[in-house]
Amino acid sequence: MLDSTQKAPSPITADSNSPSRTTSPLTPRSSHLSPDTLLDVRNLRMYFPVLEGIFSKVKGYVKAADDVTFSVGVGETVGLVGESGCGKTTVGRCLLRAYQPTGGEMRYRTRDGSIVDLAQLDNRGLRPYRRDVRMIFQDPFSSLNPRLTVYELVSEVLTVNRICSGKEAEERVATTLRRVGLRPEYMRRYPHAFSGGERQRIVIARALVTEPRLVVADEAVSALDVSVRAQILNLMQSLRDEFDLTYLFISHDLSVVRHICDRVVVMYVGRVVEIAGGDALYSRPLHPYTEALMSAVPITNPRDRQRKARIRLEGDVADPANPPSGCYFHPRCRYAQERCRTETPALRSVGAERMVACHFAETLELAGAPIG
Repeated sequence: MLDSTQKAPSPITADSNSPSRTTSPLTPRSSHLSPDTLLDVRNLRMYFPVLEGIFSKVKGYVKAADDVTFSVGVGETVGLVGESGCGKTTVGRCLLRAYQPTGGEMRYRTRDGSIVDLAQLDNRGLRPYRRDVRMIFQDPFSSLNPRLTVYELVSEVLTVNRICSGKEAEERVATTLRRVGLRPEYMRRYPHAFSGGERQRIVIARALVTEPRLVVADEAVSALDVSVRAQILNLMQSLRDEFDLTYLFISHDLSVVRHICDRVVVMYVGRVVEIAGGDALYSRPLHPYTEALMSAVPITNPRDRQRKARIRLEGDVADPANPPSGCYFHPRCRYAQERCRTETPALRSVGAERMVACHFAETLELAGAPIG
């Protein structure tokens, strides 16, 4: 689902010493996917081997995504948040199959209602879904080939996926450009003729020209000016309603996530630590790491700034190649107890549509982000 102008690192899968993978694209649990679920990710793992010596001997693995589980409902916008290096982008690239996952399932509901595990399909089997799952990249400058016109950039995916060509493709590109707020006559221009916000609209047009069902937006507005961010976010929301889109919105900006997302998945060092609806997560987080993230949300009301203290985490982020025992967050957690150091908390339900990986989630009283 990557366009030819956007190159990603070569996908690397773990060897026989890493967790094994099944070979059937349909899993025994596939028939139990709820009707309102578009994508169900279960125990997703992406391990990158650490090599040493002239013979490239594997001495370990970087666990970029480690047992990641979440779902995305039809028409929903799900946020995937966490610090840089927590594995958000790795998960997104696994969903698009830019990476071959080391293990786990990515069950996807197709247009005809059947369920398929995207993690198990080869390139030939993935072809029907290349148009369904698309990506909006972070940097509108590096993601557009400067040697191609807007028409060539947007229509390339139509040709590669054998959707249409010629006059039909030109009309489709023109229609898509109008929908993202650009004039059709711009299609003969090159990327250097556009501003950053206009380039991002071109990136969005390229993602939407195939009429996808799921769009993975990887830091889609982080490279833009603040004033342009609001325009792009409003555009994405209006396009969601117009195209019946479903978004996986990857971001480190919690104020943006609060504005656009229905539910939020919080990651730390390759693992999911909390899942909740946006309002519930921001008003009352259940995981200490989420509380620390909430304390970093910008506060517009000066009175709230005086009442809200910033939580500054001690120590460094855990090394995904050599994570600590027990809870990965325990070396930085001010609520940690002996159990946290020895026992890994499972991601479990703690109420309606809430999940958390913390031994003491029910007893902790954590502060959320002030409204306003």
